Amino acid sequence: MKEKTSITLSSDVLAGLDRLGRGKQSRSAIIESVLRQYLREHAQAKIRTRDLELLNREADQLNAEALEVLEFQTAERED
Repeated sequence: MKEKTSITLSSDVLAGLDRLGRGKQSRSAIIESVLRQYLREHAQAKIRTRDLELLNREADQLNAEALEVLEFQTAERED
């Protein structure tokens, strides 16, 4: 469901919107599209930040496990 709202934009931004739309898309459609993209990117950035925090929290253990695997592989080659 769409709701009507009012925003105030500078004239150069409005001119840019009009150039983007070129009579094919309304200002509202362009603004909605841009805001949807921004919200998607913001949500993805939040997920990436959370994932990075999880990886950093477990980095020492993960690195130790990787080193153990590499040492095991090296020991097998020497046998």
